[in-house]
Amino acid sequence: MPSKPAPIKKAAKKEPAKKEEEKAPEPAPEPAPEPAPAEAPPAEAAPAEGEAPAEGAAPAEGEAPAEAPAPEPKPPTPPPPPPKEPTSAPLDLFVEDKNDTSVTIIWSKPENIGAAGLDGYVIEVCKDGTEDWKAVNEDLQKSCRYVIKNQTTDDRLKIRVVAVNEAGRSPPVALPEPVMVKEVANRPKVRFPRFLRQRYVAQVKEKVNLTIPFTGNPKPVVSWTKNGGPLDPKRVNIRSTEKDSILFIRAAERDDSGVYEICVKVDDFEDRASLTLQIVELPGPPASVKIVDTWGFNVALEWTPPKDKGNTEITGYTIQKADKKTGDWFTVLEHYHRLNATISDLIMGNTYKFRVFSENKCGMSDSAAVTKEEAKISKTGIDYKPPEYKEHDFNEAPKFTTSLTDRATTVGYNTKLLCSVRGFPKPKVEWMKNQMIIGDDPKFRQICVQGICSLEIRKPGNFDGGVYSCRAKNDHGEAIVSCKLDVKQPVLPDGDKK
Repeated sequence: MPSKPAPIKKAAKKEPAKKEEEKAPEPAPEPAPEPAPAEAPPAEAAPAEGEAPAEGAAPAEGEAPAEAPAPEPKPPTPPPPPPKEPTSAPLDLFVEDKNDTSVTIIWSKPENIGAAGLDGYVIEVCKDGTEDWKAVNEDLQKSCRYVIKNQTTDDRLKIRVVAVNEAGRSPPVALPEPVMVKEVANRPKVRFPRFLRQRYVAQVKEKVNLTIPFTGNPKPVVSWTKNGGPLDPKRVNIRSTEKDSILFIRAAERDDSGVYEICVKVDDFEDRASLTLQIVELPGPPASVKIVDTWGFNVALEWTPPKDKGNTEITGYTIQKADKKTGDWFTVLEHYHRLNATISDLIMGNTYKFRVFSENKCGMSDSAAVTKEEAKISKTGIDYKPPEYKEHDFNEAPKFTTSLTDRATTVGYNTKLLCSVRGFPKPKVEWMKNQMIIGDDPKFRQICVQGICSLEIRKPGNFDGGVYSCRAKNDHGEAIVSCKLDVKQPVLPDGDKK
């Protein structure tokens, strides 16, 4: 039986296999679908006893087999990048400040930057009258503000700014006029009056005289525009001094309305202010007016706004009516805001016409829109039916409202008894003395007027005292009242008693 190979040789043969296992590639970090298991290679013949295994052969039993690396998935093909283009030109370049040796400028970013982005700006200057542009910044300027230093006093410089990115330079933005390198003693400033900060309103044919003060040193250059264009010297006169500017219109017309702008300029600095001038006049009449409906004592009207509003808004309407018989116009509604109205309390049987005036802040229109048709308040279908009242029954039994009162009198002095009675029909009144009817005794005078009953006793004697009664009687009953009359002797003086 042959001897086993030396263990040292066997160990030496296993080292390459272990190194290959260590050098096996690690799986990709990105998740990927598991690959199908690789087919096992055909089995090779085992080495004969005593032979060393071949290099790259499978490891012996008890050793971990080396794993084959998984194939990596191919990433999707990215779309081609967009073409890189320069940005658009920077915006709003103007001078912020300047002195005898420097000029400070500011601007805004380009409107379109594009895929290449924006790396910075290049500021270039050249003297007026030449085209020798030179960059004044060594590195790209990142912000939108730059101070151009070390310049010569009284030089006139043309300045422009260019945006730069990977694709190249943008179109430049330049100042409209050359800048003089010089300190400005006093920047221009328009001192707009408070009453002109809002709309200034004047009527047609009125005089317009507006004074706009300003400051600035040296003497500013003043210019005016109307709606962005030049003024008409035949209509508007401008007179400017070192401290103010006067806008004068002798007789305003509606065409003079608009936005007037004043520009005060000192060297490269300027200040602007604008005022809105509105010239108004009386409005025209409503375009049309018509009668929509007539019922009872009412008429419904409708009208349309005037075609000419007088260059201002309509504030209301005035409605008037006129009777056909008299033709006199009377106002029924003033400062009315709607375009329809109902006129009420018209007189039955009359025929009416109506007219409408327009109103604005200048007043009421000179003419009115009059209805073509007439409204007649008809009598037909209106019959007066008096209400039916139940007739009141005035029949009433006699009733004394004032009773007789007891009295005392003196012999020889006339005495009168009074009471009052009511009833319908008029009751018959009788006077009684001690239950006996007095009748036509001339000693007594009986009077009954409007329910007031009186009995006059002429020069009563000792026997005229007693109980007197008044009885009232009609078809519905009777009533009686009584009183007591005492007749006393007169009190005589002591001398008369003797």
